[in-house]
Amino acid sequence: MSGAAVAAAPPGRTATGPAAGPWLLGVRHHGPGSARAVLAALRAARPAAVLIEGPPEGDALLPLAADPHMRPPVALLAHAVDDPGRASFWPMAAFSPEWVAIRWALDHDVPVRFIDLPAAHSLALKEPVEGPERAEEAEEEEEVTPVVDPIRVLAGTAGYDDPERWWEDVVEHRSPTGGADSGAPPSEGAPGDALAPFGALAEAMGALREAYGDGGQPRDAVREAYMRIQLRTARKEFGDGVAVVCGAWHVPALAARTTLAADRALLKGLPKVKTDLTWVPWTHRRLARRSGYGAGIDSPGWYGHLFEAADRPIERWMTKVAGLLRAEDRFVSTAHVIEAVRLAETLAALRGRPLAGLGETTDAVRAVMCEGSDVPLALVRDRLIVGESLGEVPDTAPAVPLQRDLTRSQRTLRLKPEASERELDLDLRKETDAARSRLLHRLRLLDVGWGDPVAGRGSTGTFRESWRLRWEPELHVRVAEAGVWGTTVLTAATAKAASQAVAATALADVTALAEHCLLAELPDALPVVMKALADRAALDADVGHLADALPALARSLRYGDVRSTDTAALAEVAAGLAERICVGLPPACTGLDPDGAEALRGQVEAVHGAIGLLDTGAEPGTGLRGRWDAVLHKLAARDAVAGVIRGRATRLLLDEGRLAEDEAARLMGLALSPGTPPADAAAWIEGFVGGASGGGMLLVHDERLLGLVDAWLTGVPADQFTDVLPLLRRTFSAYEPGVRRTLGELVWRGPAPEGARRDDAAPATGGFGPGLDPARADAVEPVLRLLLGRPPEPVEAAV
Repeated sequence: MSGAAVAAAPPGRTATGPAAGPWLLGVRHHGPGSARAVLAALRAARPAAVLIEGPPEGDALLPLAADPHMRPPVALLAHAVDDPGRASFWPMAAFSPEWVAIRWALDHDVPVRFIDLPAAHSLALKEPVEGPERAEEAEEEEEVTPVVDPIRVLAGTAGYDDPERWWEDVVEHRSPTGGADSGAPPSEGAPGDALAPFGALAEAMGALREAYGDGGQPRDAVREAYMRIQLRTARKEFGDGVAVVCGAWHVPALAARTTLAADRALLKGLPKVKTDLTWVPWTHRRLARRSGYGAGIDSPGWYGHLFEAADRPIERWMTKVAGLLRAEDRFVSTAHVIEAVRLAETLAALRGRPLAGLGETTDAVRAVMCEGSDVPLALVRDRLIVGESLGEVPDTAPAVPLQRDLTRSQRTLRLKPEASERELDLDLRKETDAARSRLLHRLRLLDVGWGDPVAGRGSTGTFRESWRLRWEPELHVRVAEAGVWGTTVLTAATAKAASQAVAATALADVTALAEHCLLAELPDALPVVMKALADRAALDADVGHLADALPALARSLRYGDVRSTDTAALAEVAAGLAERICVGLPPACTGLDPDGAEALRGQVEAVHGAIGLLDTGAEPGTGLRGRWDAVLHKLAARDAVAGVIRGRATRLLLDEGRLAEDEAARLMGLALSPGTPPADAAAWIEGFVGGASGGGMLLVHDERLLGLVDAWLTGVPADQFTDVLPLLRRTFSAYEPGVRRTLGELVWRGPAPEGARRDDAAPATGGFGPGLDPARADAVEPVLRLLLGRPPEPVEAAV
């Protein structure tokens, strides 16, 4: 929740000196101005104890904040032991007031505690509303009482249309200078001076609470009751010298006079679950409001800079921007930096602001360094204004065993989690890269989406893989959820794969799982998966399901080859599926509507490629490949088969050299005969020369086939031409522009004289010559030899 930087003392007290405690330091959860003000107040008041808004179960983890290996942004993660998916985060950045208060207390040996509602209760309350009636009730209540953003209300009251600009003007640009304890200290003055900034807006928060009640957050009453109880307990132990750091919205409620019995009554009967807590790395991107984080801010990177920059923040910011743009090969000089600073300060003066804020600096960067373009400015917003910082947590922090094993693997494989997206190319012939591949595939099987496979650059071999990696804080929750399957990544992935194999009902699901097991190298899971695969394959009589399953098995065999995995059982199942497809496919290709025919055409192509992988060593016309060729011949010659499938079968046979060109021309002539309905003929053409199969080049180089298509097309009746035009347009629009242009030129020129060869034809167009030009060919030969790395041909001595 957002709030203003406020402090209030209980009724009857004043915030003018150390004796006025307890001190209620209301803050904005992620505000550098609040952080500096809290630090100044703690230094001035020297409280005997510090209380922080957060889950009390995290008290044991607070000493880790002083660990030298702890680097914010970080977050407390609480999850239900029996349901790790039910989790909550309490993020903290270096500029979060809570983090500054924790570090101050630890550095000065002052007791520090969390006082918010325990995670055991808050996670239990996160259970979804059951039943449609109760869901509608909740929606109606939310409509009646909207959630209030105090900063927006106060900004509007002050005449600002931008709450962030108001916050910068009244807090960030008017707070004591200085950063954390390690940086320049805030200005020292009387204790009352350090505490005074907290008093002004406390009254504003009180007025807002009177006007808006709970602000649309009824659960806050329970949280505030618990915090009041913890404050009473701390005052009994430490006296009034207690400082409380909490969201400013809660300050009036904590200062209110209530009875202990009334507060306990609010907590009575709360549900409870068993929880585990730990520290996890967080990112600036996840602190941003646009990520969906309720207490998010618009510019965490900018706020982090304001907190760290002890002096001259605008000059230092412009230097950062210049460094980023230079790294992206944009020309930015020192003069650009100077002019951008001057422009930002001028804009601040014109707009009546105490200091140039994010709006002024962004406008200056756009005008001076980006030459008015928003394209490079988007990079500045993403990399600097929001930021890509990823925190670090020491190894001593509690973690589920699976997380510890994953961390060890990441270090062993030198695969560090990063908040920014990056590409990773792997060569599976190298042991380290192969191990990285296995880890990433195992994590994908466990639904820990750290990496996604992408199309490789420069190689299509099975020994290469490309991944896109990006670590998100929420993946810690995924790891905790996956911990129910095992204590290591290997055992967890194995157990989950075996469980999925038993539960799967679709054949395609089991084949995909078998492929995952081979990619992830899970030898202990393969027997269970293979048994499930054999059982599903034996019971499934749908040819479409078999056709969908076979390609994954064929790919798995290839992956098994490159990973040296025993895939004999998998090959046996794949061969059985292929045999059943060969038997059942011809009857399945008859009586199909256009959509069904198009879907089966794709399956025929996939099966053709799979059989090529399964039977690479067979002689032409023998074995599995021979039986598949016979199936394709049946499909190509049977009139009852859909035209798009007949055309594709003919093309596959022609490309494989299993069909003579004369026979292909005969089949095309039959398919395009006058007795064939135009729609069926157009479908045959799409199957034969459509898609990305190189059909355009086939027509370019075989004018006989082009002439058949041309003669058929010109003979289509006018009343039927509009019916076949969309299909033909889809077919020929897939060709490259050069192919389409050449086809047009060939059609314009007309067919070559009967019995004449291409080089005997009259003048060619579109780059075709009447014959070989030896002189031009000889001129190209030296260049080709240079490209191929071959020595030049010796020159014969003149006689």
